[in-house]
Amino acid sequence: MARIRSIKQNQVAQTVHPTDVDATWAIVSTPSGQFLQLSTYGSDTRSSEPKVSQTVQIDRQVAGELRRALDAVFGSPDQP
Repeated sequence: MARIRSIKQNQVAQTVHPTDVDATWAIVSTPSGQFLQLSTYGSDTRSSEPKVSQTVQIDRQVAGELRRALDAVFGSPDQP
């Protein structure tokens, strides 16, 4: 569980993970601003009830970095 302070592109070759999981998102409000919290849950093969496996939080600045990365991979929603 952590707050992400920056996102940079990793140039090392990656592979697709073999396991699919579900995720939820939430808004976390603090005196210093809002955060987007993303939580992932255990895989379908997990023997126990679903519970949070990983949680990350991002602020507005990191959200902008993430949006640029998403646009680079999937295209901007403003572009046809």
